[in-house]
Amino acid sequence: MNSTEHKICTRCIMDTTTKLIKFDEKGVCNFCKQYDEYYAAYLDKTPEQLKRELDAVVKKMKDDGKGRKYDCIVGLSGGVDSSYIALLCKDYGLRPLIFHFDNGWNSELAVQNITNICEKLNFDLNTYVIDWDTFKDVQLSYIKAGVLDWEVPTDQMIFASLYETAQKHNIQNVISGNNVRTEFTIPGDWIFGDKLDNINLQNIQKKFGTCDIKKLPKIPVKGKEFFYGKLDHKPVHLLSYIIFNKQHALKRLVEEVGYRPYPNKHYESVYTRFYQGYVLPTRLGIDKRKAHLSSLVQSGMLTRDEAIKELENPIYDPTLLKDDFDYVLKKFELTREQFDAYMALPLVSHESYGTDWDERYKKLSVKIKLFWKYRIAPIFKPKKETA
Repeated sequence: MNSTEHKICTRCIMDTTTKLIKFDEKGVCNFCKQYDEYYAAYLDKTPEQLKRELDAVVKKMKDDGKGRKYDCIVGLSGGVDSSYIALLCKDYGLRPLIFHFDNGWNSELAVQNITNICEKLNFDLNTYVIDWDTFKDVQLSYIKAGVLDWEVPTDQMIFASLYETAQKHNIQNVISGNNVRTEFTIPGDWIFGDKLDNINLQNIQKKFGTCDIKKLPKIPVKGKEFFYGKLDHKPVHLLSYIIFNKQHALKRLVEEVGYRPYPNKHYESVYTRFYQGYVLPTRLGIDKRKAHLSSLVQSGMLTRDEAIKELENPIYDPTLLKDDFDYVLKKFELTREQFDAYMALPLVSHESYGTDWDERYKKLSVKIKLFWKYRIAPIFKPKKETA
């Protein structure tokens, strides 16, 4: 196949927009095969098996929460997955602290959905409001750096502030909104893989930022290990223990808490909406709807034809795009000429600014050199002959 030839998977709608795609002799892509492998290993269970596992997980959270105000903490963005998790917590009799990260980009609809959910379900809401001037400076640093993933500051600080809040309230269990049935497929060349790499963020800010970021939440090494599942208390992926159906979840949310849906996944944030709907397609030709819809096809919630038809809809309503464009420029205090200049920058890899791994490697190298110099080398050093 010619490297410039466009090709689409015969099972889902992932295509050669990503350089990481591969096809078998039937035209099925590697992302579909990866989903099948994951499904066979972790999701291919009977409803009875899932219920037993779910009951055990819920019991553990309740046991961990005895004598405490909350059993768990739930990060709520206002999106379907996290909103449905809040509803499930009510079903299972859990006492969650609802956590929301406010980075200054909430849509009015997201705010209303979050308010309705907490009021209808009678859950406490803890909103972490970031220092806007400092956070804005970090977001601008990423735009100026020419990197791919402008969402890293938000993603990283959501985790940092969530972990900080869990520690503050002595909550051991974090219920994660991750759901492989709706967001399994995401090509590695469409995001920065290590979203929690604080060294990378600090280096980008030092090079392009104008202010100190000590006041912003920072995820510690222990917190990073927690979210990567390396500690005893790991995030609870509640949606993995049910046969999740997005349309069913949405129907319940609309009927029971007055939920109002968004046009596309992650569009509860104005910034994310603008980044996914304008920046990625315009700058790099990436339409993340292909990945989101492909996950629904792979999990059987959508047919391939339905996904293709959905993709035919405009990625951005023209009127909304104009309003969002004006809003983004105003919040960042940028002219259209300045923003267009940043959009025209050549793509720079995140890794070129240094990573957490680089830092650990340097420290390890120093330790090895010192160990060799003072512990190993003296053993082989010739002894002076005595007269």
